[in-house]
Amino acid sequence: MSEIVAAPGLPAQDSPAQASTAQDSVAPGSIARGSYVEPGKEFSRDTNYIEDRITKDGRDGWPVAAGRYRLIAARACPWANRTLISRRLLGLEGAIGLGMPGPTHDARSWTFDLDPGGVDPVLGIERLQQAFFTRFPGYPRGITVPAIVDLFSGGVVTNNYPQITLDFATEWAEFHRQGAPDLYPEALRAEIDAVNDRVFRDVNNGVYRCGFAGSQEAYDLAYERLFAALDWLEERLSTQRFLVGDTITEADIRLFTTLARFDAVYHGHFKCNRNKLTEMPVLWAYARDLFQTPGFGDTTDFVQIKRHYYEVHTDINPTAIVPLGPDTAGWHTAHGRESLGGRPFGDGTVPGAPLDDELVPWNHGAESRG
Repeated sequence: MSEIVAAPGLPAQDSPAQASTAQDSVAPGSIARGSYVEPGKEFSRDTNYIEDRITKDGRDGWPVAAGRYRLIAARACPWANRTLISRRLLGLEGAIGLGMPGPTHDARSWTFDLDPGGVDPVLGIERLQQAFFTRFPGYPRGITVPAIVDLFSGGVVTNNYPQITLDFATEWAEFHRQGAPDLYPEALRAEIDAVNDRVFRDVNNGVYRCGFAGSQEAYDLAYERLFAALDWLEERLSTQRFLVGDTITEADIRLFTTLARFDAVYHGHFKCNRNKLTEMPVLWAYARDLFQTPGFGDTTDFVQIKRHYYEVHTDINPTAIVPLGPDTAGWHTAHGRESLGGRPFGDGTVPGAPLDDELVPWNHGAESRG
């Protein structure tokens, strides 16, 4: 997902662009970024996605099959970043292809501006919107990432991001790498779901409720809920290495992508400024522990992250100036979390190196200042 407000008559979406008349009043040659703040109101996320699932039994018409689907995921987007982490940890690169839009979008759609000619080399399209329209002509909701596209038809299958990673962990088991971790262990699912529920409401979505608040009252409420949840996480993680159980699970993936963006974006851009992540010792150590784990830091692109938020959200950053900081070198400092025990991959093993064409550019990661 990424953040654009719907065209008139549609609810707000934390997603790129609405397929409608959002650009009708835009001057020729200009780029419509969309608006995210509704004056006087709190931010309300539209959570209506395409709920089709890709499953072993193919009950929705989409059976699990290697080479049939293409994941579209922008590194800039925290919701899409989850799928990149999960796919890499599980070793699904050979089964599910990957297309990556650039970090910015206009009011219509994510675009494949990082690819030669601005065209996805497999789908042959310039905009993700085209895959949505292939299946749903005139699709009226947000054109969101992550999305999975069927290569047979060229149409979108699903953009239901919370379910996509759960299905990667369960329905796609036949294609997991040898030594893949169990990211959604059956015995812990109730606890994982409960933790995920609060983390989504007050942290993942909480930062947006601060940043896109349309009134002081809405902002104050979101701010208090966000930092109450972060304090709860700080306490919870003071005695255990991972959020649920003694291994990395879906819960850690969902929290990490927000923490990775906290100081670079949310602290200033979204006014989540009681303190920085680096000033919360437990959460900062926890985030570094994950970042230094293959699959997490090597899918995190700080340059794209900052460009996305600061360039696209022009109603809260009208100059579209992207800050040079913060210094990201600290992500590689020792975290000391090993003393809490835990086994990051359980009985599994560390994933291999990223594919050459999926490497984060060397100057976009934690070695880069910008």
